[in-house]
Amino acid sequence: MSKAPKSTKYVYVFGDKKADGNGSMKPLLGGKGANLAEMTRIGLPVPPGFTITTEVCTYYYAHKRTYPKELQAQMEAGVANMEKIMGTKFGATNGMPLLVAVRSGARDSMPGMMDTILNLGLNDQSVIALEKATGNARFAWDCYRRFIQMYGDVVLGVQKRENEDHEPFETIIHEFKHEKYHSNVEDSKLTAEDQAELVKRFKALVKERTGHVFPNSPWDQLRGAAGAVFGSWMNDRATVYRRKYNIPTEWGTAVNVQAMVFGNTGESSGSGVAFTRNPANGTNEFYGEFLINAQGEDVVAGVRTPEPVAKLKAQMPKSYAELLKVRKILESHFKDVQDIEFTVQEGKLFMLQTRNGKRTAAAALKFSMDMVAEKLIDSKTAVMRNPADQLDQLLAPIFDLSEVKKAKVIANGLPAGPGAATGQVYFNAERSVAAAERGEKVLLVRIETSPEDLRGMIAAEGILTARGGVSSHAALVARQMGKVCVCGAAALEIDYDKKTISVSGQTFKEGDFLSIDGTAGTVYAGKIKTAPSEIIAGLIGNDKEAQKSEKFKSFNQLMKWCGQYTRLQVRTNADTPEQAANAMAFGATGIGLTRTEHMFFEGNRIDAMREMILADNLAARETALAKLLPYQRDDFHGIFKALKGFPATIRFLDPPLHEFLPNDSTTQHQLAAKLGIDPEKISHRVHELHEFNPMLGFRGCRLGIKYPEITRMQARAVFEAAALCIKEKIPCKPEIMIPLVGFKKELDLQVAIVHEVAKQVEAEKKVKLTYSVGTMIEVPRGALTADEIAQTAEFFSFGTNDLTQTCLGMSRDDSGSFLGAYQEYEIVKKNPFATIDQTGVGQLIKIAAAKGNATRPGIKLGICGEHGGDPDSVKFCHRVGLTYVSCSPFRVPVARLAAAQAALEEEAAKKTAPKAAPKAAKKK
Repeated sequence: MSKAPKSTKYVYVFGDKKADGNGSMKPLLGGKGANLAEMTRIGLPVPPGFTITTEVCTYYYAHKRTYPKELQAQMEAGVANMEKIMGTKFGATNGMPLLVAVRSGARDSMPGMMDTILNLGLNDQSVIALEKATGNARFAWDCYRRFIQMYGDVVLGVQKRENEDHEPFETIIHEFKHEKYHSNVEDSKLTAEDQAELVKRFKALVKERTGHVFPNSPWDQLRGAAGAVFGSWMNDRATVYRRKYNIPTEWGTAVNVQAMVFGNTGESSGSGVAFTRNPANGTNEFYGEFLINAQGEDVVAGVRTPEPVAKLKAQMPKSYAELLKVRKILESHFKDVQDIEFTVQEGKLFMLQTRNGKRTAAAALKFSMDMVAEKLIDSKTAVMRNPADQLDQLLAPIFDLSEVKKAKVIANGLPAGPGAATGQVYFNAERSVAAAERGEKVLLVRIETSPEDLRGMIAAEGILTARGGVSSHAALVARQMGKVCVCGAAALEIDYDKKTISVSGQTFKEGDFLSIDGTAGTVYAGKIKTAPSEIIAGLIGNDKEAQKSEKFKSFNQLMKWCGQYTRLQVRTNADTPEQAANAMAFGATGIGLTRTEHMFFEGNRIDAMREMILADNLAARETALAKLLPYQRDDFHGIFKALKGFPATIRFLDPPLHEFLPNDSTTQHQLAAKLGIDPEKISHRVHELHEFNPMLGFRGCRLGIKYPEITRMQARAVFEAAALCIKEKIPCKPEIMIPLVGFKKELDLQVAIVHEVAKQVEAEKKVKLTYSVGTMIEVPRGALTADEIAQTAEFFSFGTNDLTQTCLGMSRDDSGSFLGAYQEYEIVKKNPFATIDQTGVGQLIKIAAAKGNATRPGIKLGICGEHGGDPDSVKFCHRVGLTYVSCSPFRVPVARLAAAQAALEEEAAKKTAPKAAPKAAKKK
């Protein structure tokens, strides 16, 4: 973060229906600042304020956490503008003081990850002024107590220590309530005197923990708060969140300073969070929560379980009617579902934030379909509105209905993240992560979650909380991650010290199994079996009832639109007819990778394969291969029939031979008895085939070059299967792929064998075969000499798994020991084995594609590594000009959506690209 600021305007003001910025300025003002400016411009009741730009964040980190010299004067002008609009004075000790909220505002929403401070500007003098100006002592001291707590935590670092289970300020509140009232009364029941006493105790805690008195100067407070927000950009939870959602560190955050409005002045005030439609299931309803006599942080923190926003209609009918008008205005203006924060102060509505609402995949699908029907958006926008990396949520299992009937409901909560999850209970993030790393299915259970729980939430199958509503941190983050979530299950009594949950007369310990239904909000004891989703049941199982469901129909419509807009084809990696048929049901256009070695492990085939490996002469090898031939032929025949004329790329034998032989003595003796040979011979052969680095050893085309009889057998199996299809009038398009080619001569030798066998089969079966032969580019030399290799290869398929390993010099199987640290330090932004390393591996793909096209214009290009189902990698493949991507069957819809989005992004970029200036006419 060392770029110099681009301008010297660091502060953008908004208020009184005028704003320096607008909704298009998110890179500079962050999402929150840009949308506050936009809401101000369209006349919504937004308290005035100003935004400190993201450029200041960049400057702050590049200059040892200092600020540009021009910033202070611009902030003072921003405060003066607020004072003028509000008729108040910052730090006033007479009359109504101006208090401000200081909030973060990244370009992409990062809910709960960075820090917020409310009621800033209060001190021992201005709190008295606030009390006199409002005539409400309890409110004034409540604000002061809240400010010291937030500022002490966020800015001064008064947080729980290693040996503390609870936040120190909350501990003081808890102890005070029990000391005075002998119970944990609601915060709203505390008197002005109680709040003043808490202020005194909080200040003592600050002095004890920091060695300094709490700052009295409002300007010192404001500078400290801005620094804390910028500082929180690099805190652990924000870093983890950015890494998960691929938000670049260099974007930085803005800081929003806004005049406070108060939801905690009494029964005619309150704060709420709402969505213009239901973000969990997509229903077109005003959905959210509010708390009477509370500030906004009370709602999102999950400390109190709020009321549904619909109940506001009875309690504050005028404000509720205004909210419904705002809902309509916002959706009409932004053309998307909005997540809003609002405060009602003494019956008057104020809008504090709007942003595009985080949503589940199910909600995103329904939003997009409904909004097309309402003519708010078109079908292209609908395709873009469904996040490709969330689409597999729609395919996730649900609880088996027959099993649910037998299960015992132990609690009910709020349905915050749809789906079904069963897991072992863990009560903190650290233990949840450790359990997940051991391979356990984890259910993270908390009284309420906080941003510090993020790592545990990522590791968990599902999240369950005793407190908090559908707008709480747990619910918001769970929806974005696609995690199953039930919030506010108030019947749960969670004891962190004992690591137990007590409910309905039962006690569950850490490690016990619970199940949650995030669609219904129910909690069950023990494990519950799952069943396929409606989409899987409808497409794969041909379930007629499932096909009638709205979700199934909407999914089909989305895939139909994807088919209209995409250029990049999507194939599948499939080794069996069943896998191929599943992928075709999802809309795959053929097979991009059939791994023939996977076919050798079924039934008794492995014995014939082992016999071939153990043979010590050509005749014995050919005898063993002759046993494998009919198996392979039948497999290819079944695959060709399932594809119904779509192409099938068949990779010849690739892995090292030692993988097919048993390593332990017992299995070696059993195999020897079965084959009627000496066990010592097997042991000797295993030792002989041992390699120090098998990935770079005797595998791929090297097997076919040393043992050409293997290639002959596999080619014959393919062509005899194709001949059968021809006679059955079943169209088939075999594409034979030679693996691990780095030298043109390697491919030449193998292709010669393939053509030779093809001619033999044509003569024997009296058919004319149509096929092609290409190669798998998975070593750097193959990419760098692609122009030579393309003289022989009719297509390239990039094996990005091995190309990544050989390019980076990293073993995929061994990288787990250091890759986490590499991502922490941002040496790599994403796991290169999940998302293509576009700077390194991507360059090899570009080079090979360009060189291949130079030699053989229009050469077919695809990828078949694990990256084929990753949305970012799919979009990269589109930009590079590949013909297709290939992925596992159940990732096909994800790849299809990403491919359509890549085409639409390209179309949009062309429309917005500046037109070239017309060439000057030549003088005659």
